Amino acid sequence: MESKILAWQIRRDVLDMVHSAHASHIGSVFSVADIVAVLYTDFVDKEQLLRRDKERTRIILSKGHAGAAIYAALAEIGLMDKKELQTYGMNGSKLSCHVSHNHVAGIEISTGSLGQGVGMAAGIALAGKKAGRHYRTFVIAGDGECNEGSVWEMALFARQQKLNNLTMIVDCNGLQAMGKTADILDMRDFESKFDSFGWHVQSVNGHDHAVLKAALLYVDETKPTCIIANTVKGKGVSFMENNNLWHYRDPQGEAYDNAVMELERQRP
Repeated sequence: MESKILAWQIRRDVLDMVHSAHASHIGSVFSVADIVAVLYTDFVDKEQLLRRDKERTRIILSKGHAGAAIYAALAEIGLMDKKELQTYGMNGSKLSCHVSHNHVAGIEISTGSLGQGVGMAAGIALAGKKAGRHYRTFVIAGDGECNEGSVWEMALFARQQKLNNLTMIVDCNGLQAMGKTADILDMRDFESKFDSFGWHVQSVNGHDHAVLKAALLYVDETKPTCIIANTVKGKGVSFMENNNLWHYRDPQGEAYDNAVMELERQRP
């Protein structure tokens, strides 16, 4: 499956999942969908994930509230029955609204507490280096998540350990739960910050698949990599784009119908 098709399918699946579950975070999922699609199309071996091969690519979603994107991607590449997506967010479902690895093949760790996943990703990368493994670890974090001090503790640690097998992607959509990131805690220039912490840094359009793939392919010989992926929260549905109401709101009634129509017009 091509990454652009997978990204569209993630958005289409998640629209139905969030609608049925009356769940939150559709804006966050839509901003990260292209990043997830490129990773699962071009950097993951499905069979390695299924058998938990020691050399499998590790993908950690540190912004765990966007977990529906991972579930949809796994279903679309054949690691999960698509019928499972209909149980998302329901009582007793293994598909919790923050990403969970419990009985879900292809997910490395459960996350939700912001700043948690990046530290675990660094530990996984370090373990790989110490064991002489050649796998890469990718971790997706949010720009609002970078308000957490644990992110910067990890950044220092990864530089010190020369974790060139670690790539962090910051989904930089400019919004977080209660408003604009610049208003809540202005992080200013991410690129210069990670550079000053000793990382290789690239800033890219987080919705351009060719550019994303090229950036993700790059490995520095001596340092970890941070990709600042500039995205639009709610990308793909016009009335959700850059509208922070859709951090928590779930699409019902006319909003759901209009979102379906917009996405269907974009079908690859």
